[in-house]
Amino acid sequence: MKKTLLFSLLTAGVSLVANAQEAIDQAATQKIREEGLNHSQVMKTAFYLTDVAGPRLSGSPGLKKAQNWAANELKSYGLVNAKLEPWGKFGKGWQVNKNYAAITVPYYHAIIAIPKAWTSSTKGAIKSDVVLVKVDTLTDLSKYKGQLTGKIVVMDMATPLVRSKNPDLSRYTDEELDKMANATAQPAGGRGRPDAGDPRFAAMMAARRKTMAMRGALNNFMQQEGVALILSQGRGTDGTVFTTNGASYADTAKAALPELETSGEDYLRIVRLLRAGQKVQMEADVQTQFFTDDLKGYNVIAELPGTDKKLKDQVVMIGGHFDSWHAGTGATDNAAGSAVMMEAMRILKTIGFKPKRTIRVALWSSEEQGLFGSRGYVAAHFGKRDSLKAEQSKVSAYYNLDNGTGKIRGVYLQGNAAVGPIFKSWLEPFKDLGATTVTISNTGGTDHQSFDAVNIPGFQFIQDGMDYNTRTHHSNQDTYDRLVEDDLKQAATIVASFVYNTAQRQDMLPRKEAPKTTAGTN
Repeated sequence: MKKTLLFSLLTAGVSLVANAQEAIDQAATQKIREEGLNHSQVMKTAFYLTDVAGPRLSGSPGLKKAQNWAANELKSYGLVNAKLEPWGKFGKGWQVNKNYAAITVPYYHAIIAIPKAWTSSTKGAIKSDVVLVKVDTLTDLSKYKGQLTGKIVVMDMATPLVRSKNPDLSRYTDEELDKMANATAQPAGGRGRPDAGDPRFAAMMAARRKTMAMRGALNNFMQQEGVALILSQGRGTDGTVFTTNGASYADTAKAALPELETSGEDYLRIVRLLRAGQKVQMEADVQTQFFTDDLKGYNVIAELPGTDKKLKDQVVMIGGHFDSWHAGTGATDNAAGSAVMMEAMRILKTIGFKPKRTIRVALWSSEEQGLFGSRGYVAAHFGKRDSLKAEQSKVSAYYNLDNGTGKIRGVYLQGNAAVGPIFKSWLEPFKDLGATTVTISNTGGTDHQSFDAVNIPGFQFIQDGMDYNTRTHHSNQDTYDRLVEDDLKQAATIVASFVYNTAQRQDMLPRKEAPKTTAGTN
């Protein structure tokens, strides 16, 4: 009798998972798999976000170009309310218009060097001696007075390169996934850093203040002395340069000197020559541009409206950050996640899905500067932890993707144990695609935290690391060719299925116990 009943349910397109008591619509899952794996457009989307739009630094024309394209593309899928929604003031936009630098003495060699974000231009094409500056204390600055005007400066702070014995590209092993699955709940916080009550905290903050004071004095001195260009050693090896921010993007910030972040190999060569007393000359032409006409930041928003009279006001949200750094085209960070989320929406619309709950996609800006886009959106729509709005109670879940091109291997519960059995059942149809792991663990550093902070169930998927942390994250190597097509197809298919299940589920997903509020927290 039991076997007959189970067989009837399966042939009707529904399987029951006893532990979670969750129904899986097998017919819908198969439609999602067919469209996502065999008719994908995810690489076309990634191409437009990277090769066509170029770098998508916060506030830049490249970001705005990509945002406008994405909003129109989502509209073309048949989604509604597709728009660029402002989240608040960001600051100055910035882009690189020209970047050339080369050693000319003792021989010609074009170097790998990238302007630090929001730094200024050189005064046209320059050609100058390179000066090695060694400053241990503020009093050391006086010996360089009158010697740096028009010069190219490098600091005598070279860091030797260390080649890793581990492969650049890696996927999770079964043992690593088992360890994640067997993890225990983590306490809130727990980052391992000393807090204000720890004696180490005062020492840490004093050291930081000293470093900042030295850096500020050095920058002011070089400004006053009329330095033409600064070279600094970028993190990375084998021609990879992990870029950073070189100046403030605030509209009131004063201009910073032009500065190039140089590959470790090129920087160390220059330092070795100068330490040996060899003359080094360089030529450079660095032209950057600031944009101040519109200081606001924007997110891309679009919806697939709900159809159930009772549930259509409830929302399932998905998203990823849309902005990137400027050395590459932000393929793995995070055109990959953005393209997957757009593709998930396309899949659901293409299969004719009419969800009970409204599904909303959000492509955030200025995540790289501090989750600004998602935090601004959450504050405007859902409130803050100690002053929540009514809309907060209507969001069933937010799903995020922002850890490179690697395939989805499971999901972090972010401490929400009650969701574990549900997600396990939802992953069952994707065992053959390598997605099985549910971990109670938290993960940080991206936009799901903005939702988790106001007790909306916010989740980041577990992804294979690939070469994200070793080669592409914020680097000049973060380009389209680093994307893995099959992984992105798999990810979009799984996201679409999770969204389908969340939208159709009888109840909203369970929430964690609301954290105690503290004045001034968000």
